[in-house]
Amino acid sequence: MSASDENTPLLQQNNNNGKGHDVTPKVSLASRLWRAINVENRILFAGFLITLSFSFTQVPIFYVFYLMECDVYYSKHPPFEGSGDRCSRNEIAAGTATEFSILGMSTTFCGTLNLFVAGWTVKRFGPRLALMVQTFVPAIRVATQILGVVAGGQTGINIFQCTQLITIIGGPAGYILVVNIIAGELVEPVRRTAVFGMLQGCLMLGQGIGYLTGGMIGDAWGIQRPFEVAFFSFLLSTVYVRAALPYISPDTVSGGKKPQATGISSFFAPLRVLAPQRVLLPSGMTRKHYGVLFLCSGVFLGVLATGYAPLLIQMYATAVFHFNQGDNGWLMSGFAFMRALFLILLFPRIIDKGRKWYLSSGRTNQSQSQQDDEQDEVGSIMSEPPTYPENMLVPVGSHAEEEPVVSKPASEDEGSAFDLYFLRWSLVADGVLTMCAAFATQKWHIYLAAFMLPFASGTAPAAKGVMTEMCPSSQRADALNALTLVENIARLATQGLFGFVFAALAEVGKPYLTFFCNAAIALVAAGVLLLSHFPPSGSKLIESDSGDHAENGADSDEDRS
Repeated sequence: MSASDENTPLLQQNNNNGKGHDVTPKVSLASRLWRAINVENRILFAGFLITLSFSFTQVPIFYVFYLMECDVYYSKHPPFEGSGDRCSRNEIAAGTATEFSILGMSTTFCGTLNLFVAGWTVKRFGPRLALMVQTFVPAIRVATQILGVVAGGQTGINIFQCTQLITIIGGPAGYILVVNIIAGELVEPVRRTAVFGMLQGCLMLGQGIGYLTGGMIGDAWGIQRPFEVAFFSFLLSTVYVRAALPYISPDTVSGGKKPQATGISSFFAPLRVLAPQRVLLPSGMTRKHYGVLFLCSGVFLGVLATGYAPLLIQMYATAVFHFNQGDNGWLMSGFAFMRALFLILLFPRIIDKGRKWYLSSGRTNQSQSQQDDEQDEVGSIMSEPPTYPENMLVPVGSHAEEEPVVSKPASEDEGSAFDLYFLRWSLVADGVLTMCAAFATQKWHIYLAAFMLPFASGTAPAAKGVMTEMCPSSQRADALNALTLVENIARLATQGLFGFVFAALAEVGKPYLTFFCNAAIALVAAGVLLLSHFPPSGSKLIESDSGDHAENGADSDEDRS
């Protein structure tokens, strides 16, 4: 018998069945490996895989329209005779551009509607099922597009245009929203902004790989093959989402509260997030808080300024430095990969270090004020007569021993004020770097600009982090939906605005001035974000479903003041 002392437990744990055989359940190697893959990595890989599936057909689809428009042209004109490419005609190029523009506009419009459908699906059936819809329905769309490739001609073009209606149910806008909602619900609050950035980096990585791979597959095995690969990739993404991502109840997304709107009005619930919030101050009065409104306004201007930069660099490089299609392909691939590396590797570290710096700079004042409050409380107790037992002094040694107290977890908004600080300066840096591209005089300067611009690409994830902190947890899904909607509208607006500006400046021989226009709007966006602030310290957001009574009382207080 082994020796024992006072530290030996009295009851020994017995892991046998009385016959000397160990019956401790064994964990398989596969289970251990699966546990090693945490939920953050599974979410990031889901975003990468789904974006890769969407990107397989982005390059081939333009070439498909080119071939189908060529078939349409020769169905109305005499057959081609001679050497060279029979589709190399100005009429075919113009028709291809027109049809492709219609496809792009319908994709944007249907994608905007898809945001409302995806947000409603999240609150009705949960994020995981909503994401499965966003991956399975595009598989049906790609399968239909394969029929269009086989049909060719005007019939094929009509099939492609009609397939965009399927995007309303599941498309490239809704899945980004749902993945961000899943990340916002599953990731701990301190890590939320960093994971938003890493997720966007994985989306860019999947996009860059998909662009290159899709074109290579089409060149090697035919124009139909990328669509077939995308079809099976969407099916694989659906299975992965079901197996890898945990279930999240719709009640969890809404904070356990029933939706205020039903029917068709529930589709437009995200728009209510943009309305001014009401904040209950420590004094008992309420005020209107415009932080979300100014945040969305600044993000809109920021996307308006920077969203056209990739296309602008391509157009400027083509017009001034005579870049061909291959040069632009390498240029945009490098831009996407650099942006992905920055968001995945550097952005989380910037947020982590920045939050620590921000907290350390303000922690002294906070701790000092807390100590002053404790001293005032002790002083007030000592000055009052001990009329209650709990106020009487107890001799030393007679206090009951207390159990160890578990420290409070970090609050959701711990250090999140730095995210807003970073968001403002990120737009300033983006404007400065964009303006520097105007001074390019050689081809390698353009490549350098594409290399440097991604280092100011943390605006979107930082905005998502700030948005989720400014809104209560019950409105987190609607907040992300509203912010994504603002970004989509800004992208649509920047294509029209700066497309016209670039064309006008190119006619007078000064296309480089477009970069200065972008930089100016980026600085204006940073100025608008200076008006956006978090609610005052110690205040509490009043949600409309629970704060009607408080608002009525507060209105009278405001009237009296």
